[in-house]
Amino acid sequence: MVGFTMIDLVVLVVYLLAVLFAGLFFSKKEMKGKEFFKGDGTIPWWVTSVSIFATLLSPISFLSLAGNSYAGSWILWFAQLGMFIAIPLTIRYFLPLYSRLEIDTAYQYLEMRYESKGLRILGALMFIIYQIGRMSIIMYLPSVVLSTLTGINVNVLIVVMGIIAIIYSYTGGLKAVLWTDFIQGMVLIIGVSGALIYMISQINGGFGEVMSTLTTGNKFLLPDEKLFDPNFLHTSAFIIFFGAGLNTLSSYVSSQDVVQRFTTTTDIKQLNKMTYGNGILSMGLATIFYLIGTCLFVFYGQNPELAQTVQQDQIFASYIAYELPVGVTGILLAAIYAASQSTLSTGLNSVATSWVLDIQALLSKEEIPMERQTKIAQYVSLGVGIFAIIVAIVLASGNIKSAYEWFNSFMGLVLGVLAGVFILGAFSKKADSKGAYAGFIASAIVVVYLKYFVPEVTYWAYSLITIAICVVVGLIVSKFTNKDGKEAKSETTVFYGKN
Repeated sequence: MVGFTMIDLVVLVVYLLAVLFAGLFFSKKEMKGKEFFKGDGTIPWWVTSVSIFATLLSPISFLSLAGNSYAGSWILWFAQLGMFIAIPLTIRYFLPLYSRLEIDTAYQYLEMRYESKGLRILGALMFIIYQIGRMSIIMYLPSVVLSTLTGINVNVLIVVMGIIAIIYSYTGGLKAVLWTDFIQGMVLIIGVSGALIYMISQINGGFGEVMSTLTTGNKFLLPDEKLFDPNFLHTSAFIIFFGAGLNTLSSYVSSQDVVQRFTTTTDIKQLNKMTYGNGILSMGLATIFYLIGTCLFVFYGQNPELAQTVQQDQIFASYIAYELPVGVTGILLAAIYAASQSTLSTGLNSVATSWVLDIQALLSKEEIPMERQTKIAQYVSLGVGIFAIIVAIVLASGNIKSAYEWFNSFMGLVLGVLAGVFILGAFSKKADSKGAYAGFIASAIVVVYLKYFVPEVTYWAYSLITIAICVVVGLIVSKFTNKDGKEAKSETTVFYGKN
């Protein structure tokens, strides 16, 4: 039981420098305008697929999923199965829609569908708020863990992470972000799989003991946890599955950091491969994380004297630091830290893209030249990066039991409201902008009220509630405001090409 050594520190520093130079390598070509925002058309679908995977999971999963399984049960594993809802709906309805319209950002769709610049700006602002919160927690969580294990001040770790991510997102645009995401994603997959194999080899009874604990030791579901509850507003495996599916669908449909990857090509076959690949990676690696959590429970049950912490979001990192061989510890801890950087750079690029194309370009009285757009995007990524660092430092001084649960609550609160406007527009020919605004406002009021005044309603139901309210209210209001029965352009709905 050695802990974090000087060798591990050297490995960590070398790894971080390698990631920085990789990002700079892919950004050596000067990007201008749409190349900065959408890439240069040379990025393979499998790179983008891994990038989506790394963007959606990254360090939140690396630490929190294993911690949830270790301290509790596998009930949150059903959230990963929500991909079976999100992927078919995305491929069937939204990828053809976005490919057909050749959108530059997710929120351009809102302008095209509702003929409303205001809705486009509103969507972009909601995303920017969401993304700043997300980037902050992605910096906060691994930095707190690494600070505990290495003794380095948490604020220093947050600042270093932010600076490195800002450098290659500032200089290289989306192409540099996607390739560094790919590198980090592959390191995550290989490192976590190797850690699981090593962990099983250290357990008395091996994999059989792990499966026995999982199936007979109340580690899959606790006695008070239900597979299904007729009251959808209470937590159960089903509502977690369904709610997480809608959360993921909301990301695929309305979150610029994901939709931006769909804009890298209009080839529908490539888009489908990209989405399926992300789903397979996400569900497969999530299952590995939950197995790791159960392995940790068994290992420390057999060796209680080796436990260094009882905090669930830090338990896996503690195992990495104290039980893995010297050097390997540095690589895996570096992977956690650097994966946060890649996800952060994704957020910075997507926020900058949305700000320039969705907000500044619409508010400007004259057309902004491509070179000027790129320069503005760089300044925005710098400013937002600094602000996210400050928020992360504030978070680090607080106490969040499970970052994964906090984040999903936050995602259902923000993206669910936004996704409702997209779904209303895609599946209704006659919904208008006034109906969309009404649905947005009504769903936002309801979900904020539930969040702060009705805590017994599970946050996994937030997306279901917000989408349903937005669509229902939007249709009702549109019936009164769109008295002429004017229909949207068919290419902006899922009914394109149908009688």
